[in-house]
Amino acid sequence: MLINAVPQFQGALTERAPELPEGCVALAELAGHVLGVPVHHIRQTRETSPVVDGIANRAVLTGANRTAQLAALEAPGGPVLTIGGDCGVELIPIGVARYRFGPGLGVAWFDAHSDLNTAETSPSGAFHGMVLRSLLGEGDPEFAANPPVEPGRVVLAGTRAFDDAERAVVDRGLVVETADVAAGLAGADKVYVHLDLDVLDPAEFGGLNYPEPGGLTIERLVAMLRGLSGFEVVGAGITECAGTEVRVLEPVLEVLGELLTGKQ
Repeated sequence: MLINAVPQFQGALTERAPELPEGCVALAELAGHVLGVPVHHIRQTRETSPVVDGIANRAVLTGANRTAQLAALEAPGGPVLTIGGDCGVELIPIGVARYRFGPGLGVAWFDAHSDLNTAETSPSGAFHGMVLRSLLGEGDPEFAANPPVEPGRVVLAGTRAFDDAERAVVDRGLVVETADVAAGLAGADKVYVHLDLDVLDPAEFGGLNYPEPGGLTIERLVAMLRGLSGFEVVGAGITECAGTEVRVLEPVLEVLGELLTGKQ
């Protein structure tokens, strides 16, 4: 098992986005301690770049940041836990997992937001709100995954904030919206677990980059993750940590470690 810390923040444009690198490092250090695994820190630039074709920081996101992530995944030697950084850091590990494990890969998307916009529909131009749509092979061709995650192989969990364009994607059946995540993933050969911490209720953890009311408790999130123990989990990501007081997240790290190593 490998932990990759990816302190990218340029995919987010929120007020707390500049705090994401420090949050990433704090959470990665805790993960390494809890799971007993060395942490690989992937260098990400602190530079920004202009909006191009509707995507903020486009040159940064497609340049050195992406190259560094790809290099780190050339020969991982086992399941990888990616710790971000903004949700955009998931484009590479999930794309690589889809390439390696084939069309049967399922994705459990624990996130307050569906991240199903494109540059044309995004109200902000922030790529972290487009990453899942890109993984489905749609939107800007420089970001669209090839091969894409298959339609119906993504299950949204704890998602409660949708733009109209994102709701239309759900209605098309590209992703599955259900309270029973394991049932939604039925038939998946292998599973990747994406966890944006804003799936939690703001009262549970203060370090949320884009908080939304009505989220999960940590206890409920852990139970939902443990419900995926029947699947072979080949990768996971935790993103959008904007705080450095992270010890409350230990149970979440523990269950992800169990899923990735198959040790219950």
